[in-house]
Amino acid sequence: MQNYPAKILIAFGEAVGGNKEIREWLMKNGYPELAVLSEAIRGNGEAVKWLLENHFTSLAILDAAIAEDPKAYEWLKKYNYSFLIVFADACNGSEKAYKWFAKNNLEIFIVLARKIKSIRDGFTFDYHKIHF
Repeated sequence: MQNYPAKILIAFGEAVGGNKEIREWLMKNGYPELAVLSEAIRGNGEAVKWLLENHFTSLAILDAAIAEDPKAYEWLKKYNYSFLIVFADACNGSEKAYKWFAKNNLEIFIVLARKIKSIRDGFTFDYHKIHF
């Protein structure tokens, strides 16, 4: 995720927040994985399926890690997705993760993580189960 331009990450944050127009813009302008990830984060199980079918496995696993699935963390660790582990931790409110992003001048990920945490804390749904 750290390789996306800042304006695309900002758009992703808006899509996570429920902005359907920006989500559609991401879909049509080369960032369908972020548009679909925004839906997965909001609890859409079909979105997770799409991510897996379209070879965005790390993003599907990120969604599971944000949902605090221990197997997802194991998978991310096994395949050396340390950045996504820190991001998932931040999405779950880890002060250590927030400090890591601040120290590395990646404040945009703090903003995204707090938005995701706020959204996830604001509604309940059955987390999808991914078997690894």
